[in-house]
Amino acid sequence: MTDETTTPATTPVTAPATAPPAAAHPSAQDEVVGICRDLLRIDTSNYGDDSGPGERKAAELVAELLTEVGLDVEVFESRPGRTSVVTRIAGADPSRPALVLHGHTDVVPAMAADWSVDPFAGEERDGLLWGRGAVDMKDMDAMILAVVRQMVREGRKPARDVIVAMFADEEAGGVLGAEWAVEHRPELFEGATEAISEVGGFSVEVGGRRAYLLQTAEKGLAWLRLLASGRAGHGSAVNHDNAVTALAEAVARIGRHRWQTTLTPTVEALLRGVADLTGLPFDPQDDGALDALVDALGPARPFVGATLRHTANPTQLDAGYKANVIPGTASAAVDVRLLPGHEAEGLATLRELAGPDVRFEPIHEATALEVPFSGSLVDAMADAVVAEDPGSVVLPYMLSGGTDNKSLSRLGITGYGFAPLRLPADLDFVAMFHGVDERVPTDALRFGTRVLDRLLATC
Repeated sequence: MTDETTTPATTPVTAPATAPPAAAHPSAQDEVVGICRDLLRIDTSNYGDDSGPGERKAAELVAELLTEVGLDVEVFESRPGRTSVVTRIAGADPSRPALVLHGHTDVVPAMAADWSVDPFAGEERDGLLWGRGAVDMKDMDAMILAVVRQMVREGRKPARDVIVAMFADEEAGGVLGAEWAVEHRPELFEGATEAISEVGGFSVEVGGRRAYLLQTAEKGLAWLRLLASGRAGHGSAVNHDNAVTALAEAVARIGRHRWQTTLTPTVEALLRGVADLTGLPFDPQDDGALDALVDALGPARPFVGATLRHTANPTQLDAGYKANVIPGTASAAVDVRLLPGHEAEGLATLRELAGPDVRFEPIHEATALEVPFSGSLVDAMADAVVAEDPGSVVLPYMLSGGTDNKSLSRLGITGYGFAPLRLPADLDFVAMFHGVDERVPTDALRFGTRVLDRLLATC
């Protein structure tokens, strides 16, 4: 993004001279639900075209919560209202590389008529907190804020420097949030080598045991525009160079293509772990056996099932202006998600399916990510979960979507998805990402604060 397309601004936030005494304040477990509720009550719908309310009000709340305990905060905008917040907390060992703990405050839009509750009321009902963003990802935002506030009040330092960031615009690819920050404010992340964010760390029941899925990979994203050109003319004429026909044939071939199974290291490790827990066979050459392992993951099936192969879904069509006029051009949009390490072959297949009469233009692209399920940070995340939920196991998995870790990777920062939530086995948690009646158990929020507190103290 060029400077001409943004109006960067920085708003200083002055911290109080001293933080209030710890005894006068609630713990992270006490206040996490309230923080999440307050965030849910701020409409930060992101329509992808700057027509939404923006993230400014949510960013101001985040800044207030952080400055209240004495932290210095930077609030900055890529465009008016598209606001992000960053602060840095000194660790016990400043010689170690810093950890980025990040979230996003924007949400996808919600059609209120489809919901059982007002999606922006932050209603608590039957031990669940309802609202757009309860799962994606104001729950994790609240856990981060509650834990950081508790640590600072108690005078405890994290094991190493922690950079807390709350970004704008993640739901539209992060161009005006994390990507803008990486391009224009990279100094805010100086010395950081690892990051933790959303869409991992939640529990599922596998073979009678609770398993927490730690995200160690993300598929690559390629939103593509398919363009076909032909001979314009009257709708009654014979026309063998019809752009709509060429485009429709290409879209149908792409939409109906059955991609072959390809197991990356992350997905193979996950399915082997499921096989160990269930006793089901693992056979990488048998799609039926692999599907059975995916099914054993219950509510996580949709996320995991989409990571065994590339996907390409046509999503938009545009052609013509009148029923009796053959247009000279036609276009379509395709949402392509590519496996790490196999991007080139996936794009080559798409070009072959589209055919010689259809060309591609990128709408938005973001890199695929995959990191090993090993190392001191992974061990610390697993240890923190098991300490709070003895007898559970932690398995790696790949996210079929994407997170702001994609942007941070451009600074050499290795990202993981770890928003720890202990969930009821019958809660279809994955379906609530961008779904109707999004909600999170309040007990899961409190569990997450305990896990994150342990993690920051040890990692």
